[in-house]
Amino acid sequence: MDRLLLITPARDEAEHLQATIDSVAAQTRPPDLWLIVDDGSTDATPRIAARAAAEHSFVRALAAPARPERGGDGLAIAAEARAFNATLADVDLARFTHVGKLDGDVELPPPYFERLLGHFAAEPGLGIAGGQLLEDHGRGWRPTSIPPHHVRGAVKLYSRECFVAIGGIEEMLGWDTIDEVRARMHGWSTRSLPGVDARHHRPVATRAGALRGRARHGQTAYILRYGAWWVGLKSLKVSLARPYGLTGLAFLYGYARAVARREPRVEDERFRRFVAAELRRRVRPSAVVQAAPGDPRGGAKVPTNIGRS
Repeated sequence: MDRLLLITPARDEAEHLQATIDSVAAQTRPPDLWLIVDDGSTDATPRIAARAAAEHSFVRALAAPARPERGGDGLAIAAEARAFNATLADVDLARFTHVGKLDGDVELPPPYFERLLGHFAAEPGLGIAGGQLLEDHGRGWRPTSIPPHHVRGAVKLYSRECFVAIGGIEEMLGWDTIDEVRARMHGWSTRSLPGVDARHHRPVATRAGALRGRARHGQTAYILRYGAWWVGLKSLKVSLARPYGLTGLAFLYGYARAVARREPRVEDERFRRFVAAELRRRVRPSAVVQAAPGDPRGGAKVPTNIGRS
């Protein structure tokens, strides 16, 4: 029987957290345990979480350990990954069959988890899955553009076996792409599921400003060991988004700054070779192929949108 553990690291999410709570409470298949973890909020987030714990038996309100501050960009220091791992350290994962991460600014439709767990049951090789994020940019709710094999960090769901096989999530920028690469390296499939949608109330990469978000994506490309040739092509594509041109320059700046600083990145030669093979496949008009366990020649195409949550 499936048992679902859900973790929500939340920092200053008072504007949207109640909508997230209401949507989870209305699930046709609610989580067995939902841990809402306040990560040093300065607004009403802790009070909203505590109220939810009092109202719903499957909710627990917790506080994350104090974190080092490095400016206002929590994504850049992987703050949510750290809060997630700190919370998970006190949980007996063996009690659960699936573990998920849900951001505090996401609103789910009532059958969301029921449908998602149904896909896991029907596909034993599915390791990481999630719904498609819809965002409202003033023209109605529309899906964000990502490859089907990428799952937003805001709505990640792992089978426990996959989560254990990949060693959990890493506490560095780009964790929500690193986990998928490692999953495919171990032979698991990873994908966002059409028809399983969720509303994201804060547009991706805008918490600290759009251009800073683009620079963060460039920094993530360095962390993930993406080659300079790919970064150049990617910057041209990014430059087509508003503000035109500046977005591509911000992406290149983030990558170049990470190179100059020699920032920590994934120091795993098998990972580097696997990523390189996936990138080469992306520039060919060939079908996506899932990898055999440990085979650096296989794997799905690398997500176009990297380092997002």
